[in-house]
Amino acid sequence: MNLTEPRDLAPLLEAFLLASGKAQSLERLYELFEEAERPEPAVFRKALEVLRKSCAGRAFELKEVASGYRLQIREDYAPWVGRLWEERPQRYSRALLETIALIAYRQPITRGEIEDVRGVAVNTNIIKTLLEREWVRIVGYREVPGKPAMFATTKAFLDHFNLKNLDELPSLAELREMEPDPLLEVDDAPVPAHLQALADESAEPEPAVEQTSFHSLLLELDSMEQGLKTDFDDLLQAPDEPEDEAHVQDVPRD
Repeated sequence: MNLTEPRDLAPLLEAFLLASGKAQSLERLYELFEEAERPEPAVFRKALEVLRKSCAGRAFELKEVASGYRLQIREDYAPWVGRLWEERPQRYSRALLETIALIAYRQPITRGEIEDVRGVAVNTNIIKTLLEREWVRIVGYREVPGKPAMFATTKAFLDHFNLKNLDELPSLAELREMEPDPLLEVDDAPVPAHLQALADESAEPEPAVEQTSFHSLLLELDSMEQGLKTDFDDLLQAPDEPEDEAHVQDVPRD
């Protein structure tokens, strides 16, 4: 193997990165060679470029992040590859994401300054989680009463979010453009024409309601009057005659 030839060195660097399973800096890669066989830095960089091009059309890619170079699965395959692990990725709260975003864009920043922007107190567990994951670190103390700690992001933060440096963070203007449009109220949301047409075709016709005219209503009332008792002379009694209890009960009362 000619280690001074980038094409011969590229497969060896691929083997190093596959075996390590994490990003490796150029300095660390240099250390893996004996001094007498160590290629020149220019050869290293050319070999890495050869390796990057050889990944074209494959499921993985060579990615340079803050800690160095690593081989990783392409993002297009992530939804399927993630099924290899039963444990689902941890979901972070909105408060934690807002906190790390403020640290990333306004570092160094104190906890009190984060609270001033968010308008609410920062939960102690959020800062603890960020420190334990090594996404942030204390870089100093503000020269104000109480000397609060100032937080900044780390290489581990950049590596996790697939970034080489902070310059690769999207600008705030780009973030605003990425925000989804507010949802319309149901009453205000327009219905696409083709969907409305399908709804009209599938809608069952409403049953016809029989219309009753005023004339037919009069005829119905007239038929109801047939047979009604209209002569009540037989119900009149003499003043001195006792009322028949049974007969009285037959008389309709108001």
